[in-house]
Amino acid sequence: MQTIWFSEEFWYMLIAKRLMAAILPVIFLYSCISPHSSIFSPSPDSGMEKVSTEHVGTPSQLSENDQESCIVEEDLSGETVMNGSAAKDPAGGNGFDQAVTNGRNNGQNNKQAIMDEALDFLEEAQLLWEKGELDNALKLLDQAYYLLLDVNGDTEIAWQKDDLRVLIAKKIVEIYASRSNVAAGYQSEIPLVINDEVKKAIRRFQGSERRFFISSYKRSGKYRPMILEQLKEAGLPEELSWLPLVESGFKVKALSKARALGLWQIIPSTGYMYGLKRDCWIDERMDPAKSTKAAIAYLKELHGIFGDWLTVLAAYNCGEGRVLKTISRQHVNYLDNFWDLYHQLPVETSNYVPRFLATLQIINNPEKYGIDLTQGQESPVPFEIVKTEKSVRLTDVAKRLGIPKETLYSLNPELRYKITPNVYDLKIPSGMTEKFASVIDKIPAAKKPGGAKYVRYKVKKGDTLSVIARRYRSSVNAIMAANHLRSKHSIRAGKWLKIPSRGYVYTKRPHRPVRTRGGVAGYRVKKGDSLWLIARRFDTTVSEIKRLNGLRKNNLSIGQVLKIRSSSAADNAVSAKTCVVQQGDTLSLIALKSNVSLSKLLKLNNFDKNTLIYPGQRIIIR
Repeated sequence: MQTIWFSEEFWYMLIAKRLMAAILPVIFLYSCISPHSSIFSPSPDSGMEKVSTEHVGTPSQLSENDQESCIVEEDLSGETVMNGSAAKDPAGGNGFDQAVTNGRNNGQNNKQAIMDEALDFLEEAQLLWEKGELDNALKLLDQAYYLLLDVNGDTEIAWQKDDLRVLIAKKIVEIYASRSNVAAGYQSEIPLVINDEVKKAIRRFQGSERRFFISSYKRSGKYRPMILEQLKEAGLPEELSWLPLVESGFKVKALSKARALGLWQIIPSTGYMYGLKRDCWIDERMDPAKSTKAAIAYLKELHGIFGDWLTVLAAYNCGEGRVLKTISRQHVNYLDNFWDLYHQLPVETSNYVPRFLATLQIINNPEKYGIDLTQGQESPVPFEIVKTEKSVRLTDVAKRLGIPKETLYSLNPELRYKITPNVYDLKIPSGMTEKFASVIDKIPAAKKPGGAKYVRYKVKKGDTLSVIARRYRSSVNAIMAANHLRSKHSIRAGKWLKIPSRGYVYTKRPHRPVRTRGGVAGYRVKKGDSLWLIARRFDTTVSEIKRLNGLRKNNLSIGQVLKIRSSSAADNAVSAKTCVVQQGDTLSLIALKSNVSLSKLLKLNNFDKNTLIYPGQRIIIR
C-alpha cells in the first residue's frame, strides 16, 4: 500500500506541475495585453462555460476521475495540449484550446488598437507642431513611442511598428531642428562640416577653379539680395543663397547635359511641377525671381521628407527617388545623416555637397584660403514693369528707348528669342515708363518666334546624315544647318541631333567674291571648289590665279581668299545677284524665272544637272 500511495501522490504532483506550467504563461501573456480581462472569465458571447478557479488547486482536491481526465500531454512541437472530458465544451470541442485561441485573437486586436492609437498621437503631434506648440507635440510623440515598446506580434504588426518608429523618429528630429526657426530663418541648421572631401573641394577652388569661383561671386551680387529676401520669407537658411554658385555660377542661361536650366538648374519636369511656364516664347526657369520661388518650394518639400539639409541638397541634385532608394538599402529604422549615404550616391552628387560646404567655408573666411573677394560685385538693375499689348523685339524697344539692348536682355532673360508675347509684363529700367508709353506705337510688331518643328534624335552606331535625313524626310544640308555642323561626317554615336521637319528653310551663307582694288576680286573658297572650277567660273586660267596668289600647288582650303583678275571678275564681284529657293522650286524653273539659261546657272553655282537644291538655299543667278 505504501508503494501504491507513493505512486499516486507522485502522479498528482506531476499533474499539478504540468497544469501550472501550461496555464500560468498564458495567463501572464494575456494579462500583459489586456490587464482587465481574464482567460477564465470569458465574455457571454464567447461560447465558453465559465470555469471555476476552485478546480485549479492541489492534487488532493481532485477526485480520481478528475485526476485521470485532466492529464496534460506535451506534443513534439512543444505546444501544451489538455486532453479529457473536463475541458470539453458542450459542443464536443476543446474548450481550453478555444479559450487560448480567443485570447490570442483578442491580443492581436489589442495590438492593432495600440498601433492605431500611436498613429493618432502622431497625427495630433503634427497639428500641434503646425500651431507652434512644440513641447506638447513632443509629449505626444513620446507617448506614441512608449506605446510601441510593448507591442510584439506577427510580421504585419512588426512592419507597422517599424514604420511608425521611423515616422516618429523623423518627426522628433524635425521638431527639434525647427526650434531654431526664428524671424530670420533657420539660423544654424546647415552644419559647416569640414572633412577630407570638403578640403579637397576647397583646394580645387583655390587652384583650377579659382577664376570660376571669383567670377561667380561677382555675379552673385546681382541676384542674392532677391534670393535672401525670398529665403527669409520662407524661413529657410540664408546659406542656401550660395547654392546657385555651385549649381550654375550665377548664370541665368546655364544649361546642363541633363537639360537643367537657369540659376537653380531646374529640369523641365520639376519646373512644371512648381508652376514654371515654358513655351515657344518664354522659359521661366531663366527668370531669376520665379525660378528662385520654385527652387525654395522644392527645397522645403525635400526638407519635409528628409529633415537633414545635407541629405536635402543631395536629393536636390540627383532626385529624392534616388536618395530614398539608397536609404532603403541601409536596413535601419531611420537615417538623417548625409555622410552615411556619401559613398553610395552618384559621383556628381557626392562631389556636389562638399563643393557647397567648401563654398560656405571660403565665403566666411576668404583670407584664410587666399581668395580675394574684395573686388566689386555686380549690382541689381532697378526696373519698372510695363505691359505690352503686342509682340515686339527687345532690340527695337532698346533702340527707341536709347539704352543698350543688353540691358533689356538682362532684365528679361526668360524671353527665349528676345521677343515678347502679345501680352507681356516687360521689365525696363526705372524712370523710363513714360518714354516707353510714347514710343511703343512706333515699334513694329514682331512675328512669332521659332519656325520649323524639330525632332530630337540620338545618333546610333552606323548612322549617317543621309540615312537619318531619309528616315525623317529631311535633308542633309538642313540637318547640318540646324545643328551647326561643318561636315556631314562629324557625327558620332550617342550625340543628339535636331532633325528639322520637311520644308525647313535655312539660310546658307553665300560665297560671293568681294570687290578689291585694281579690278581684282577676292573670292572665298568654299567646299568642293578647285582652281579649275574657279578659273572656269570667272573666265580666267589656273596659272593666272596661282600667279596672283603666289601658289605653287593646286591645294586649296575652305575659307581661303583668292585674288582673281579677269574681264568679268569685277562685275561678278559687284553685281552678282542671288535668289532664295522656295518650296517646289527646281533649277530649270529658277533659270526660267531669272531669264538665264540652265547651263549658265549650273556654271555660276558649280552645279550639275543632278545637284539637289533645298528651300532657303541661296543661288547665284547672275
